[in-house]
Amino acid sequence: MVESLFSGEFLALLGAATAALAGIGSAIGVGVAGEAAAGVVSEDPNKFGQVLLLQALPGTQGIYGLLIAFIIMVKVGLLGGDGMLELSVAQGASIFAAAVPIGLVGIFSGIAQGKAAASGIMLVGKKPSELAKGMLFAAMVETYAVLALLVSFLMLNSIQL
Repeated sequence: MVESLFSGEFLALLGAATAALAGIGSAIGVGVAGEAAAGVVSEDPNKFGQVLLLQALPGTQGIYGLLIAFIIMVKVGLLGGDGMLELSVAQGASIFAAAVPIGLVGIFSGIAQGKAAASGIMLVGKKPSELAKGMLFAAMVETYAVLALLVSFLMLNSIQL
C-alpha cells in the first residue's frame, strides 16, 4: 500500500492535481471581483459589460493550471494514449515538481488578481472611462501567473519518459 503511494505514477498524478489547484485561486478571485461587480451593477445596470470583463480576468489562473494538468496526463499516457506509462519514482517526482509553480502561484495570484479586479471595478463604478486603467492594474498580477505557467511548461518539457 505504502509503495503504491510513492510510485512514479502516483506522484505524476499528484502533480496533475497540484497544477489544477490553481483553480482555487481563480474561483476565489472571480468571486471577490463578482461581489464588487454586483455592487456596481446594482447602482448602474449599464456598467454590466465593463465590470464583467474585469471579473473574468482572475479566471485565467485556473485555465493555466488545467492546461498543465492536461499536459501531464497526456505525457504519462492517461489521456489519448495506450494506457498510463510505468514511471520511476524520480520521473514521477520530477513531474510533480514541475506542477508546483503553476499550482501555488495560481492560488495566490488568482486571489490577488481578484482583489485588484475588484478595485478596478470600483474605479469603473465611479469613472466608467477608466476601464483600461482598471484592467491594467489587474493584468499586472497576471504577469506572475504567466511566468509560473512558463516555468511549469518548460520543466515538463525537459522531463524524459
